[in-house]
Amino acid sequence: MKFEGIIPALITPLNDDYSVNYDSVRALTNRLIDKGVNGFYVCGSTGESFLLEKEERMKVLETVVEETAGRVPVIAHVGDIWADRAAELAAHAAKVGANAVSAVPPFYFKFTFDEIAEYYKIIQNAAGLPLIVYNVPVLSGVSVTSDNIGQIMASCDVEGIKFTSNDMFELSKIRAAYPDLCLLNGFDEIFINALPVGIQGAIGSTYNIMSDKFFTILNGFNAGDLDAAREMQKKANEIINILIKTDVKSGIKYLLTKTGIPCGPCRRPFAALTKEKTDMLDKVLELL
Repeated sequence: MKFEGIIPALITPLNDDYSVNYDSVRALTNRLIDKGVNGFYVCGSTGESFLLEKEERMKVLETVVEETAGRVPVIAHVGDIWADRAAELAAHAAKVGANAVSAVPPFYFKFTFDEIAEYYKIIQNAAGLPLIVYNVPVLSGVSVTSDNIGQIMASCDVEGIKFTSNDMFELSKIRAAYPDLCLLNGFDEIFINALPVGIQGAIGSTYNIMSDKFFTILNGFNAGDLDAAREMQKKANEIINILIKTDVKSGIKYLLTKTGIPCGPCRRPFAALTKEKTDMLDKVLELL
């Protein structure tokens, strides 16, 4: 399957007791397919991956794969600070029918890039699936660039990069150096800025609640209607600006709950939403 278009980074719905709400995982998966999304990115940053037990990550992925039933591709985020655990998640992803694996670089210990490349090789060998490297330097402290991604590609079947960075110059250098690599934008607020570089699509948090706006941006750009595309990015960014003030994941969960899919809170230490923040989010419902 191709990895392109608008791909939601799925939130992980929880119950009020912080257990995973698998019924809502199913409901959200189907709602988004009905809206025409082009795939799913499961248990990434938006999905609170590092706040979930390994078995929960596995079961969430199984639920999404089962519910999609091959209608759209599923990318399993298997990143972990411990390569062996990431490999176990990767092998499981292949076993249950995911179409690709993705992983954030190992963080905290400031691993060398040789060690990071080896980490990806371990994941690749365990999965035997296409690999999408997750570049998110603001969270991982590691920058995957045109200068070093070749080191990963030397021993891995790298399908593409989830490029979650504002550095459009670096993105353009990767595109120039690797014209066949699948580039997927990661910051929703600059989606329109990444399109001229030649991205194939995007993986984003806010596609859980407003994928239609990003299809409008994409279709407007492809049709040469840049005014329409810019106007819709502006409208999307008004919502994103509010979500950032309320915590993006918590805000998205609140809005999904309000629109019929119970998603609960985020896991601690994320704080519960205050009345001030829910009032702000109630205004977003009107913008949606």
